[in-house]
Amino acid sequence: MSKINLKRFEKNLVVRPLRSSDYEGVVNLQKHCFPGMEVWSKEQFESQLRIFPEGQIGVEYQQKLVASSSSVILDFELYKDWHNHDEISDNGYIRNHKSDGTTLYGIEIMVDPAYRGLKLARRLYDARKKLAHEKNLMRIVVGGRIPGYAQHADAMTAREYIDKVMSKSLFDPVLTTQMSNGFVLKRLIPGYLKSDVESKGFAAFLEWVNLDYVPNAQQRFVPVSPVRVCVVQYQMRLVASFQAFAEQCEYFLDVASEYKCDFILFPEIFTTQLLSLVQAKRPAEAMRQLSEFTPQYLDLFTRLAVKYNVNVIGGSHFTVEENDLFNIAYLFRRDGTLGKQYKLHITPAERHWWGVKGGSRVEVFDTDKGKIAIQVCYDIEFPEVSRVAVERGAQILFVPFCTDERYAYLRVRYCSQARCIENHVYVAIAGSVGNLPNVESLGLHYAQSGIFTPADIPFKRDAIAAECPPNIETVIFEDLDLELLKRHRQTGSVLNWHDRRTDLYEVRTLQQQ
Repeated sequence: MSKINLKRFEKNLVVRPLRSSDYEGVVNLQKHCFPGMEVWSKEQFESQLRIFPEGQIGVEYQQKLVASSSSVILDFELYKDWHNHDEISDNGYIRNHKSDGTTLYGIEIMVDPAYRGLKLARRLYDARKKLAHEKNLMRIVVGGRIPGYAQHADAMTAREYIDKVMSKSLFDPVLTTQMSNGFVLKRLIPGYLKSDVESKGFAAFLEWVNLDYVPNAQQRFVPVSPVRVCVVQYQMRLVASFQAFAEQCEYFLDVASEYKCDFILFPEIFTTQLLSLVQAKRPAEAMRQLSEFTPQYLDLFTRLAVKYNVNVIGGSHFTVEENDLFNIAYLFRRDGTLGKQYKLHITPAERHWWGVKGGSRVEVFDTDKGKIAIQVCYDIEFPEVSRVAVERGAQILFVPFCTDERYAYLRVRYCSQARCIENHVYVAIAGSVGNLPNVESLGLHYAQSGIFTPADIPFKRDAIAAECPPNIETVIFEDLDLELLKRHRQTGSVLNWHDRRTDLYEVRTLQQQ
């Protein structure tokens, strides 16, 4: 098999500012999302872009505009009582925008019905929250439609409908989404948008509060840059089909998405479950047959990363390239793009049983949550690799591993914790548990997956941010503060990174990077 071009599998999802050339796309979205309602005129759209360009955001998927949102900053004290959409949006022109205001008001948010299920609304709400943090705004306020109400208006009042949506006995496509994105219902607004027949003119007045807001300009503001990580301790089991494997993986992506994770980490070579579907006489032959699932594997995780809005480190997978067998960890970004890290150091067992070859490049990946690196199992036991990655900006090291017994696991664990101390970084490790009785040299698995930190006062006791119980299938979540890492590198009890004797030694790669 020749080297696979990962561009074939990329989905290319981009959250970006709207441009003047997007006008027709925005109008098409309005027609699909709000049939029968008046669309923006060209003058209204251009006014929004001219007055507050950062607040007009779009989502482009496969070069098509599929979602958008419009916002304005207000001195909300002028509008805190009853208001309507025309008043709050200045009839769509937003000439009432106040750059020194404290409230970001969401005028409109739209997702093309043909592309729902890809967490596009969440991406737009996250972009608004990021804007609120950057501009130190007190809150985000929206007058949310309740388009499901028309179907129940004969049987209940708008207030009763909202109560049922909040208790989850009814589902509203807008209000339910807003509540799941951290907005709190404050009250009901009648006559908000009279042309909205689906909502009977009502809107739910909702608020999201920026906990990092600093009301006093003289007060010191310490930024927080949290990254939520999910680690999967995965149960190895026989599967009857690739679809059965895909369903297990999707379950964990659904869980990570529900908890609004930025990254999810799967174990090394957990795709060897698929050997349940392979008949081979020799272990090396079996692993090469496993590589035939690579296109399906790439397509599956690219789709799931976009659908669930989570960056996926898809464990690792045996892949044949130019007749050589490699152990490759793939990164599936939630914007639909891909990256890969070859395992560099091959264990004696991998070399003996399967004939695996090692890669030759240390990769550092740009993501929407900063720079990361992936070190596949044995690679974390070589400190030079981490040092090179951190020198290139990596702040989180992801380590998918596969170990058969506790001694092997402890080598991965202790070295991961050492890398945290040496480099002032976080390290997340994920391993498999259970057994595959029909797979020679890979029957047993032992793991206690975890997320580790530097060992110092600002971090959790024992330098363990989170840890799985040993040898059961489970997941763990943890919020990691990247700003704390930066401060620790400058002010920690010991300054390992700063105190390196670069006058005596250096670490560098010999291959062109």
